[in-house]
Amino acid sequence: MTVQAAPTLLTPETLPAPVLAGRDFLSNLDMTSSELRAVLDTAASMKRGEWRSVKPLAGLSLALVFEKASLRTRTTFDVGMYQLGGHAITLSNQEIGLGKRERVSDVARNLERWVDGIMARVYLQQTLTELADHAAIPVINGLSDMLHPVQLLADYQTIEEELGDASGKRVVYIGDGNNLANSHIHMGVLTGSHVTIVTPVGYEPNGAVLLDAVRRGAEVTLTNDLAAIDGADVLYTDVWISMGQEDQAELRRKAFQGYQVTPAMLDRLAPHGIFLHCLPAHYGEETVPEATEHPKSRVFDQAENRLHAQKALLYHLMGELKPRW
Repeated sequence: MTVQAAPTLLTPETLPAPVLAGRDFLSNLDMTSSELRAVLDTAASMKRGEWRSVKPLAGLSLALVFEKASLRTRTTFDVGMYQLGGHAITLSNQEIGLGKRERVSDVARNLERWVDGIMARVYLQQTLTELADHAAIPVINGLSDMLHPVQLLADYQTIEEELGDASGKRVVYIGDGNNLANSHIHMGVLTGSHVTIVTPVGYEPNGAVLLDAVRRGAEVTLTNDLAAIDGADVLYTDVWISMGQEDQAELRRKAFQGYQVTPAMLDRLAPHGIFLHCLPAHYGEETVPEATEHPKSRVFDQAENRLHAQKALLYHLMGELKPRW
């Protein structure tokens, strides 16, 4: 039996310096490659248990604002704040009514008087921009129509755990060119991974995101050819019908026929290749249970890493703040 050594516990004096102090995190490109490296290193350290003896966010509070339903985002940010010594308060759309019951700017100006950070999971990226423009505290994108940057932190933590440095790795995303696809392209910019988006005609990722990434030197391929899967290091998929797109359900199911990730598709990956899905999975559409439970699946490790990656992000954004009371 292998006995694992106890982790080396950090102390307040040995904590790394927060690299994103006081900033907003609306996109993965709100950090540099070196700042991403610091966040992922911190996430790995937290997962090893090295932060158990410190509470760097003691006395701080985070507002969790939800226009969309959530399991992983709500749970991991709430638990993450608790484990770091802070407090989270969940605010549903019924309670706030962003842009309806109250102006987004007014919500921001209220929350900044009470809490030390805002995490918002919303329909529109513009809502996040307005929150950030009017709140003098960090605003975190927990998901929008355009981007899902916190998910990609957990994804790349998982990729590194399995495959090492992501630079040069071939990451193939199959399915809708949605917020996940856009954020994968951003991570290609930051990490040097080779990102391929495989999607039907008419469902491509955001053109401005793609063009900006290419201008920054990222290696991004856009195709509808499923042969791109062959030999990939990572295969990633997401739902075909996101929240708010229910009226397009039948049209989308027809468009994405043939793009379902199955065990046979996973057999086409590199021998070390892994399968990722941000969840929830709509089984029978973009994938099947036999794929998420396949030996190459790291889907539930990926879900666990939402906790560690987001704790690391919270520390680097809020770790220099002091309680106001």
